[in-house]
Amino acid sequence: MEFWNYTLDIEVLVRSSLLIFLGIPILGLFRKWIRNFVTEKYSPHYAMLFSKIFFYIGFTMIMILVLHEFGFSLGPLLGAAGILGIGISFASQTSLSNIISGFFLIGEKPFQVGDIVKVNDIVGAVMSIDTLSVKIRVFDNHLVRIPNETMLKSPVTNFTRFPIRRASIKVSVAYKENLDRVKKLLTQIADENPFVLQEPAHAIHFDSFNSSSVDLVLRIWAQKEDFISMTTSINMEIKKRFDEEGIEIPFPHVTVYTGDVTKPFPISMQAEALAPAGSETLPSKS
Repeated sequence: MEFWNYTLDIEVLVRSSLLIFLGIPILGLFRKWIRNFVTEKYSPHYAMLFSKIFFYIGFTMIMILVLHEFGFSLGPLLGAAGILGIGISFASQTSLSNIISGFFLIGEKPFQVGDIVKVNDIVGAVMSIDTLSVKIRVFDNHLVRIPNETMLKSPVTNFTRFPIRRASIKVSVAYKENLDRVKKLLTQIADENPFVLQEPAHAIHFDSFNSSSVDLVLRIWAQKEDFISMTTSINMEIKKRFDEEGIEIPFPHVTVYTGDVTKPFPISMQAEALAPAGSETLPSKS
């Protein structure tokens, strides 16, 4: 009997070792295949989600099989896990809210992995959409973790949802400038820029009479991946061409106007006689 029990223990250890050391690597290979397959068919967002769900379910099943090999009864274990789960659910209402919010984000799909988004004052690229939070890499190469509940309740701006973007560039010129000449030059600059799309057509609109300038708005379109290059090159070209053409980009001026009939304040200077040194001025007698 002792030899039989010893042999049985060895068989249990071998089967458990095979489940762990073969099952988990195979699970990882399937996880990678699922991520690549779903990425090609749908999007990286769903690929990351499905691969994680598959891995967690597979890992849980392997652990249950290993415990079963060692003779653990799953009934009491599952009962204890259920009681523990109820207690944990009351203690982690915030986490539960984030999990539910995560399902809403997945279903609504306002953004996906790789999109450039703005949440409150945070702007960056979405790295992952997890069960409890969304991780964003800002342009300073910092990682920002935002809870799913916050993402669901806050206004989210997705800068890369659509293939093209429009830039509204404000251009200020002096009052003395010919606006038709300025519009013609801006149109020429936009036509010559390699990043500006010809369709939709760009437009120039009047904005306002400012305190020291007339303000126009140049509205132009570009592919989302060329947006930063377009805005940078357009602004630099506007400054260069305006300098070459002698078009003034004014800075604020302050003029004090007192009116036509206002006369200057009269100012007169009188020399005061100094008394000789050592002399004293005596008070006069009345």
